[in-house]
Amino acid sequence: MSLFKVYPLYDITPTKAKGCYVFDKKGNKYLDLYGGHAVISIGHGHKNYLKSITNQLDKIGFYSNYIVNDLQEKLSKKLLKQSNCKDYDLFMCNSGAEANENALQIASFHSKKSKIIAFKNSFHGRSNAALSITDNSDIKSQMNSQLNVKFLNFGDKESLIEEASKKDVSSIIFESIQGVGGLDEPNTEFVQLIRKICDENDICLIADEVQSGFGRTGDFFGFQKHKIKPDIIPMAKGMGNGFPVGGVLIDRKIKAKKGMLGSTFGGNHLACSAVLSVLDTIKEENLIQNSKEMGFYFKEKFSKINSIKTIKGRGLMLGLEFDFEVQNLRKKLIFEHNIFTGGSANKKLLRILPPLNINSTQIDLLFDALKKEGL
Repeated sequence: MSLFKVYPLYDITPTKAKGCYVFDKKGNKYLDLYGGHAVISIGHGHKNYLKSITNQLDKIGFYSNYIVNDLQEKLSKKLLKQSNCKDYDLFMCNSGAEANENALQIASFHSKKSKIIAFKNSFHGRSNAALSITDNSDIKSQMNSQLNVKFLNFGDKESLIEEASKKDVSSIIFESIQGVGGLDEPNTEFVQLIRKICDENDICLIADEVQSGFGRTGDFFGFQKHKIKPDIIPMAKGMGNGFPVGGVLIDRKIKAKKGMLGSTFGGNHLACSAVLSVLDTIKEENLIQNSKEMGFYFKEKFSKINSIKTIKGRGLMLGLEFDFEVQNLRKKLIFEHNIFTGGSANKKLLRILPPLNINSTQIDLLFDALKKEGL
């Protein structure tokens, strides 16, 4: 028996990790500026995270959602207060793809319609409906063409108005900052137009915060920059700091019905403990402010490198765009400078998604490495 080989693997085997660093089985130390796709939010092995999960494991790790789990209620209250999202209910699941699947399902239940508007260069996950609204034909099968999805460009007001006016649209889903797509983002005027059009046409607005949520952008959620209130907010990745967990915030105008959604493992005791530790740490260590400040520092620092064409994103959801493809540069950063970074659909973009407690000295290590490469 062997593994089903779908991942292009780098020949590194991590055995432990701490803070912003990962260590391989040979004892080599790597600066983690990628966090496993924006998952590591409060740093590897954070004491609050370990204590919370360990303490919970001594009590109960899992049981069915058909019994009361008071940790879910505690988590919901803390999340709504800390994010300043009022009048939402929480449904918990296991991943970003599942969160987006549930978001689309909720919207269709509510609107009694099925068409979806998504945006070009989007990525929303690897399950069926999530792939249907993902703009990448290379990772889609024939099964993913069954949903009625219209892809638009950010800023295309005329097409947006035209599609919405057909009265068959259930939901519009957008990423505040596109992750896998390459750090593109809509401007405030366009996002506020989406909100207005949704209100006028009985359409649910879904803000996909799977990557951009939990302080990643310098706000708790990325959409908050635009001063709008989405109807549905899917989230995952950074909310569990590595523990598999996802969730959906749902405007209370959308009414729940028994049996409408379900998840075997969603919101289990260990998952809730992980998220609670993340929320506590974000607040105690002022990590949203650090995300914002380190984002400003990063942009100012790397603007001094002439070969960088554009610096994209905000907070600690960042991208360095060059005038060449970065695959070889990523390999050099890993194997010669011991720095993890990420790629994207934009082959010229280096993606930077470090833990939110990174400091300026650690950011400088990437700057120095790029300078040593003659950039």
